[in-house]
Amino acid sequence: MARAATTSDAFNAIAEPQRREILLLLRGGERPVNDLARDLGMTQPQASKHLRVLREVGLVRVRGAGKQRLYDLDASGLRPVHEWVGGFERFWSGSFDRLDEYVQELKQARQEEGPDDGDEQ
Repeated sequence: MARAATTSDAFNAIAEPQRREILLLLRGGERPVNDLARDLGMTQPQASKHLRVLREVGLVRVRGAGKQRLYDLDASGLRPVHEWVGGFERFWSGSFDRLDEYVQELKQARQEEGPDDGDEQ
């Protein structure tokens, strides 16, 4: 089966680590492509290609500000990813609940043992 194009959806777009880094940087607010490229240690054309992919899948918005184009995060595009990951929440919640029960049992067992003063011979 052929792999879907990178620009087809948010899952494919965020599969690329540098695109995830761009999204992390944009959480702080609008940024011009040159700033993003500098912070990521890549060229402006490389950053622009990543931003184009993110824009096409709805994860990034762009607006003109004079001669600059400012990019901003559109987190609503991550909704499908959030919903998919949310399907695993029950698994993790159950695991954490079991861990909490185990910790409580350990605490109870220690309290029942009483203080250990180290004087046993």
